[in-house]
Amino acid sequence: MTFQLNLDVAAPPARVFEFVADFTTMPRWYSAVQRVQRVEGSGGLGTRYEVYRDLPGGPALNEVAITGYSDGEEVTFTSLSGPTPFVYQYLVQPVRDATRLILDGTISGAGLRGPAAFLGPLAEGLFKRGMRDNLGTLKGILER
Repeated sequence: MTFQLNLDVAAPPARVFEFVADFTTMPRWYSAVQRVQRVEGSGGLGTRYEVYRDLPGGPALNEVAITGYSDGEEVTFTSLSGPTPFVYQYLVQPVRDATRLILDGTISGAGLRGPAAFLGPLAEGLFKRGMRDNLGTLKGILER
């Protein structure tokens, strides 16, 4: 499933980018992410993380890397291993008195276990709705 979500945040672009480009902030705003540990790099292209998630089929571990990076403008995270393969590209753009955060994403239900494995497209639809909720939480954090 490929999707795009847009979010306007009342915060400076540099703050939005810094927060989103640091995958270790995800447990604060992404409901399925329980813990993130950086395993290689110091941010920027090639940095790798271990991401511990709670999925409908149970706990999951993904290795994730930054595969695209333009400081202050774009960061792309790609899962290298684990269930529900994904690519998330976050674009940060100044607009009027806010910042527009654009998430272009691709995710698959591949690798889900148990009853969740049979949900297929339904699981992907639920994911998109959940991602909107996660971005709402992110907005609240950044606007404080």
